[in-house]
Amino acid sequence: MYYTKDTILFLNGKFIKAVDAHTDLYSQTLHYGFGAFEGIRAYQTMNGAKIFKAHDHFERLKKSCALVGIPFQYETEELVQIAYQLLNKNNLSDAYIRPLVYCGSNMILTPPQEVYLMMCAWEWDKYHGDKMLKLCVSSYQRPNPNSLKMEAKVTGHYVNSILATSEAKVRGYDDALMLDMNGYVAEAPGANFFLEKDGVLHTPALGHILPGITRQTVLNICRELEIPLVERNIKVEELESADSAFLCGTAAEIAGIESIDAKPFQKEWRDSLGVTIQEGYRCQVLEKSFSYVII
Repeated sequence: MYYTKDTILFLNGKFIKAVDAHTDLYSQTLHYGFGAFEGIRAYQTMNGAKIFKAHDHFERLKKSCALVGIPFQYETEELVQIAYQLLNKNNLSDAYIRPLVYCGSNMILTPPQEVYLMMCAWEWDKYHGDKMLKLCVSSYQRPNPNSLKMEAKVTGHYVNSILATSEAKVRGYDDALMLDMNGYVAEAPGANFFLEKDGVLHTPALGHILPGITRQTVLNICRELEIPLVERNIKVEELESADSAFLCGTAAEIAGIESIDAKPFQKEWRDSLGVTIQEGYRCQVLEKSFSYVII
């Protein structure tokens, strides 16, 4: 699914075939989940293949490493160029790009001495496809921000996401909606959350969630299109009276939600603010004018 015998990836300064790539089984990342990564998309736009928000993603990768004490020396522009070379070598335009910063051998719970970079890419549809999603409120909470760096995209953090997603699938849902330690709505395991109520979009405030790059893009679209938006603590009880809701993330893009805990929203997706955001986002990634969006 992710690579073939001809797939090229970047590993520690060189472009090599994926089938020839190897890793250290004593890696601190493998044993303890101490690494950082990004999920980035490239699109075939009106102006050729373009990586969406490439600079922002690689800046966040560097920030994630700095926040948890992983010494990572690459410059942002160098990372952007590697990503474009990777697309070219694999003849990709619409693609998902995964840079991973991982650590060398270290069985001690201290910062690593050796740090490596792997970057790969593959064709990947939207994480949830185009269907409307059925979510459930998860029994798993997002971690206490005093225990982890919530604004860092760290590999080990995603054990929490896997547990929540797996539980939702077992219960017959498409994905989970997680609460924070205080019982407020936080986010999905791999995406940020927005709800619509009386013509206004609401999204959880920063602090207990990953500050997603797609989330910020949605905020920017709202400003451009003059859509009212509030960042605040959202009580779980408010979900029942919401008009509509959606998830957003690089992998998911803009994904409409049909129901939460089997309770459907009152407004049809086609009539929601979410569908306007969805079209606005599509215009941005394809480098089209917002004049395509009809509010």
